[in-house]
Order: sequence, then C-alpha cells, then structure tokens
Amino acid sequence: MQTYKMFINGEWVDTESGKTFATINPSTGEELGRVPQAGIEDVDKAVNAANQALPEWSKMTQSDRAKTILRFADLVEEHSEELVDLEVNEHGTPIMLARGFAAAAVDQLEYIACISRGLMGQVLPQSIPNTIGYLQRVPIGVCAVITPWNVPLMMMLSMIGPALVTGNTCILKPASVSSILGVKFTEILEKADLPRGVMNLVTGPGGSVGDALTTHPGVDMVRFTGASDTGKEILMAASQTVKKCVMELGGNNPVIVCEDANVEKAAKLQAGRHYGNSAQNCSTPGRYYVHENVYDEFVEVFANEVKGINVGLPWDEKTAMGPMASLQQLEKVEYYIKTAKEQGARIVCGGSRPSTPPLDKGHFLMPTVVADCTHDMTIVREEIFGPAACILKFSSEEEVVKLANDSEYGLCAGVWTENGSKAMKITDELRVDSVFINMPRMMTPEFPWGGNVRQSGVGKSDSVCGMEEFTDLKFICKSYS
Repeated sequence: MQTYKMFINGEWVDTESGKTFATINPSTGEELGRVPQAGIEDVDKAVNAANQALPEWSKMTQSDRAKTILRFADLVEEHSEELVDLEVNEHGTPIMLARGFAAAAVDQLEYIACISRGLMGQVLPQSIPNTIGYLQRVPIGVCAVITPWNVPLMMMLSMIGPALVTGNTCILKPASVSSILGVKFTEILEKADLPRGVMNLVTGPGGSVGDALTTHPGVDMVRFTGASDTGKEILMAASQTVKKCVMELGGNNPVIVCEDANVEKAAKLQAGRHYGNSAQNCSTPGRYYVHENVYDEFVEVFANEVKGINVGLPWDEKTAMGPMASLQQLEKVEYYIKTAKEQGARIVCGGSRPSTPPLDKGHFLMPTVVADCTHDMTIVREEIFGPAACILKFSSEEEVVKLANDSEYGLCAGVWTENGSKAMKITDELRVDSVFINMPRMMTPEFPWGGNVRQSGVGKSDSVCGMEEFTDLKFICKSYS
C-alpha cells in the first residue's frame, strides 16, 4: 500500500506527528493508499512558506505568471490519463465523464492564463489640476484553498489557477476522500517550475486542518467550496482575523415546468443531466415543479429516461452513473428517500442499493425518482446531493414562484416554457444567481458562477469575475505639478 507525502516549501514531507489516513475506492470499498494527516505544526510550516514566497511571486510580471499557468495547462493535458484514472478510482466518476472533466480543466486553465493579462486596473478622471488617480489590482496575499470532493480535479484547477495567476501564494487542502488526486495535482504543478513556497499542499480532515488554516493569522483569504453548514463555520473562524472569504456553498435548485412547455424535451434533457456524477453537484435540481396539467406526462417520460441509465463500475466505458463518493453521503441520501416515503411520497423507480455483484460492494445507489412530493417534505426542503429527483405539482405561476423562492438557498434555477415573455417574467421574480431557460445547466469558463443569494455562497467563481475575487483594488493618487 503506497504512502504519500505533503508538499511544503518545495519539498515532499511527512507530517510532524507521522500520522496518516486511508483513502477508499468507493466502487470496491478497498484502500487505495495512505496520505498524511496534517496537524497545526504542518499548517504553520505551509503558511510560513507561502508568506516567504509572496513578495517574489506577487512582483513577477503578469505575463510571466500567465506563461507559468499555460505551462501547467500543458502538463495537465500531458498527464490527463493519470488524473482521469485517479478520479475514477478515488471518486468513482465514470471514465467518460472524468475525461470530459479533464479536458474542461485544461480549457479553463488556458482561459485563466489568457484573460489575466488584461486584469490590470484603470485610470480615474480627476477634478483636481495636475493630479492623476488610478486603481491597481494587487493580490490578496496568502490563500487557503479548501476544495470539495464532488468534482475534485475541476475544482482544484478552477480555484488554484486564478489564485496563482493573480500573484497570490497558496496552501491547498483537498477533500480527504480526494487526497491522492491532490497529491498528483501538486506533483504536476511542481513541474511548471513555480518558486519554492508559492504552492503548498496539506492533507487531512477539515475539522482540524481546515480550522487551522481558517484561523491562522498568516492566511489572508479563504477560498472554499462545499456545504453551507461548513461555510458558516469557516466564516465564523475567519472573522477572528477578518479574512476575506469567497465561498460556493449549497443549493436546492428549483426547475419550473410550465403548462405550455415542451414537456417531453424538458423531461428527457433534465433526466439525462440530473444523474451525472451521481447527482453530486451543487447545481443539480433539488425540486421539479411541474404544472398539474402536464405533471403525469412529465413524471412518466422522466422516469422512463432514468430507468435507462446504465449504472456500473466507473472504469467501464458504458457506465453513465457510478458510485457515490462515500458511504456517509450514500446513507444521507437513503435517509432522505426513507423520510419521503414515510411522509407520503411515491418512489417511481430506484430508491435502493444494487444487490448483485459487482455493485453490491461499493457505495452504489440506483437512480431514484420521487413523485407526489409536497413542499414541506424533508427531501424537498434540504439539499439532497445524490441521485434522487423530487417532483411536485403546481397550479399557478404566482404559486410556483413563491414555492421556488421559499428556500434557504439561491444558487440557480430552471424555467421551461414556450412563452418568451413568461420565461423572463418568472426569471425576474426568482431570487437566484443563475437561471437556465429551456435547457439544463450549462457552464463555460467565460460565465461567472455562484454569488451572494442566501446561504448559497459569498462572491463569484469562474470567469473574469471569479479572478477579480483574488485581487484587491489599490487606489493611488499622485500630484505631478
């Protein structure tokens, strides 16, 4: 069994305590390897290294930093097979989807490198004679980057890339279940010839390592993606040293299917997207509100599509849905399905683990459709984050907008209607950061994601907006009289 190391100040090291923990293959339940379980002393070393490296890296020209990220993009593409293999085995991502994630990650890095050279500042008009004022973008400083477990490679790249290219130094703490992928990610980034200390890796539980990073006075910013409850804890901890926090948090995203929608198209496209990555995505719809006059048709078409999803081992080219990332998350989704049945919902299909080999040994759950839900059910109110879709009826647009907005989250929403003015009217009334009309969620590096609606996050990620989050605007005013 291979034992891995952390990366601090340009060297691969063990923890001070010598403690390690295992990462598990979610498809088989077997150990993949052991990674360091960092402590406060290890975090101190990483933060000190990042602070020492900050002056040199932040003063490097934007052109040179961009070229470094482009080299990294080439290296990710060169090592994509190794990265895909790790995501398949450590996370359970179906191999076809993992290849798509790796290709998208390279595209995102190239985009980040290219647009960063235009992220400089602006000259401001002055009313005072013989003065000039301008805004200069400068790095925040040392960033603690805490990545989630659900789309591990993509999230590491989309969070570390913009932090580094804008002149910050980083300490990466990957999700525990994706720690080996974090090691491989850092090994590849090391080959891009970053100065010592610019990039550091510490591994271990969020409750200890994450807390040590968020409370550390030497850390200037926390970039986190994960559950809203964890985000609240980080905000509280970071407030003690008034750190900047940018967070993409939870979602319980409504999709509204109006009476005049193309119901068959809506049901097929939503079902086809819903169970990707075992529905372990913050953007996955949590609630489908379907007009009562087309409800039965939608449920039937949606369920028929779901029954055709090929659930299998993630390294099989034919697999569309693999295991869930952990037993803990599997049991959480099973709890939601159980309570839905107890509260009167109807399980149209799925709802249980497969019982035949080879899927009986891993964290598999058959794709589930839960119909006849009501707005007050637990499965409707909370973020599922797993392969179960809830379908509810509505009778009027006024009613459905109120129901869609009645949530502690506000990440994104979907609207299906053939009436353009109706689509825009509903969109204007939805309190969410993003709306997708007559289509499931679609993202490219050019589009910002997340925002500041309720408990779904703080600040933007992706696009130029996400890159700006890693900078501060310094105002300079000079007299030349």
